[in-house]
Amino acid sequence: MHTPPDVIVIGAGVVGLSTALALQARGLTVTVLDRTGPAAGASAGNAGAFAFTDILPLASPGILRKAPKWLLDPLGPLSVPPAYALRIAPWMLQFWRACAPSRVAAATAAQTALMDLSKAELEPFLQASGTLPMLRREGNLQVYESEAEFRASLPGWQARADHGIAFRHMGPEEMAEVQPGLSPRFVRGTFTPGWYSIADPKDFVLALAERLKAQGGTILRGDATALVPEADGVTVSLAGGAPQTAGHVVLAAGAHSHLLARGLGDRIPLETERGYNTTLPGTAFDLRTQVTFGGHGFVVTRLTSGIRVGGAVELGGLNLPPNHRRSDAMLRKAQAFLPGLRVEGGQRWMGFRPSLPDSLPAIGAARATPRITYAFGHGHLGLTQCAGTARLVADLVTGRQPAIDLKPFSPYRF
Repeated sequence: MHTPPDVIVIGAGVVGLSTALALQARGLTVTVLDRTGPAAGASAGNAGAFAFTDILPLASPGILRKAPKWLLDPLGPLSVPPAYALRIAPWMLQFWRACAPSRVAAATAAQTALMDLSKAELEPFLQASGTLPMLRREGNLQVYESEAEFRASLPGWQARADHGIAFRHMGPEEMAEVQPGLSPRFVRGTFTPGWYSIADPKDFVLALAERLKAQGGTILRGDATALVPEADGVTVSLAGGAPQTAGHVVLAAGAHSHLLARGLGDRIPLETERGYNTTLPGTAFDLRTQVTFGGHGFVVTRLTSGIRVGGAVELGGLNLPPNHRRSDAMLRKAQAFLPGLRVEGGQRWMGFRPSLPDSLPAIGAARATPRITYAFGHGHLGLTQCAGTARLVADLVTGRQPAIDLKPFSPYRF
């Protein structure tokens, strides 16, 4: 007779699998359920960075000043396809409200707490999962095309300094020592030495899946269509398959999570940042650190699978076809910014980043039952915050006091 697991985790991305391993470490039996299998979504195509210094929310007065110019460029750092503009209007209103200075300050404090926890949990988690050799400490260089652009960044760097984050402002000569081959158009830069990355995000998530299975966990493919609270657990309905039951369910299905939450009566304003990238062969450029072109909304990263050029934000939902002209536009810029970059032989990709208006994830119980825990909405910080989120969810599921205050991450704060 089949014995139901203690917990079903819906979502086999980096947050879901990290959480599953944290629950296993607490002695619980775990099944992971995913529509397409491990590392099939945003967890496979991200830039591979543990961006612990990214404590500032996307929603801010600064972004409001830049947004009109960016939105006029359909291939720029921030775009909304015309076919999706009306549908996203309510989310954009919430985003605008989140740009109020008091809310930005509160979101920054909450993001800092989650970042600090995630950084503290990361190396023990990597050690326990056998993935510590994948960790890299190569830093990050943010570059600026003018003194005005550099000066505009200084309040953000001061906020980081206030939270003890180390960095160093540089001129062209120092920048060239950190990363040779930059275009002379970049006159200033800021290097963050404590910036971590993973050798390859897809390999990392697949390794987590293998560790979960080696420790007795199960991974199933199936499309969850509804969560049904029961007296002593939760039933997960599957499209075209037999329902699965468990004592507890963790919903960590990324950009698809809000659809299942809606079936429980929880309307959570999750939107999809469609991210684009191109992965070039590893010989395309002598990249020594991750380089962020903040004024253009993309990064260039060295992975074991190649040189990845990607980023930007397209708020376009789940159903519109990819617009790979965005990938091509970033690649053309990258070639201009790194004149020695060879752009032949690249592979293009588009993935969905699950984003809430204030840049904080939703972590907490469903209204319908404490047996369902939400853990989604990390935007472009899912990899960064995976170990911290796993710790928090494991605390909630096992009845321990969470390591940080979860009120700012309430799924119902909107």
